[in-house]
Amino acid sequence: MRNRKFIVSAALAITTVAALALSGCGSASGSSSSSSEGDKTITIAASPTPHAEILNNAVKPLVEKDGYKLEVKEFTDYVQPNTATEEGDVDANYFQHKPYLDDFNKEKGTHLVSVEAVHFEPFGLYPGKTKTLKDLPNGATVAVPNDATNEARALLLLQDAGLIKLKDPTDIASTPKDITSNPKNLKFKELEAAVVPTVLQDVDIAALNGNYAIQAKFDPSKDALAIEKADGLAAKTYANILVVKQGNENTAKTKELKKALNSSEVRDYINKTYKGAVVPVF
Repeated sequence: MRNRKFIVSAALAITTVAALALSGCGSASGSSSSSSEGDKTITIAASPTPHAEILNNAVKPLVEKDGYKLEVKEFTDYVQPNTATEEGDVDANYFQHKPYLDDFNKEKGTHLVSVEAVHFEPFGLYPGKTKTLKDLPNGATVAVPNDATNEARALLLLQDAGLIKLKDPTDIASTPKDITSNPKNLKFKELEAAVVPTVLQDVDIAALNGNYAIQAKFDPSKDALAIEKADGLAAKTYANILVVKQGNENTAKTKELKKALNSSEVRDYINKTYKGAVVPVF
């Protein structure tokens, strides 16, 4: 009898513990859901210039009026912001254009989507050891970004400047292998985009993204040897975008960011601060 009573008691104890555990899990889950719904902190990854500046100086006051807190995490490369967004470490990122995003998703297997175009940064050729394009020596070295989309952008600009010819003059996926004419025998130094500004003293000229040109203390409107037109195809193709992980396109946080980034306050801030080096596209 004692053994039978012991078995019954043990079974009841186990059942009670299991029920309490399930109850605890249900309670925790409900609490987590409630906490998530009430989460008013928006975290966003961005390049320091101009993206983080726009977010901190123009966007933050707008979202704070709506009861949100904005945390901007700055990155100086073009990989970590996307990785952080894919892994859920941040709610969104703002640093890239659509061709780069598409190429990144294809290469890395990520699931990131564009939800809003914000601004365009004219891509330019800038002086290194050689101060003008007409003075470029035969065999001059040109530093270019090594990611597929920005390298193609550099080649298209070199073509527009009359320095090379490409097999397809409109192909935004061009590589040095597509060069059909190179009268000055230009040599290409392919580097990660963030590194290009650091080698200016070692190359004749460099192709720089607008944000890196500004960080290198260039004034794109005055210092560029050649620059993309703000009203041309490049502005539509290479507009910088707000990006989130697929599935988060319509969250409250995403809607708040979209509204703030496409506001008249942000447009005015960009125009007054960057004077043509950064151009709003909304």
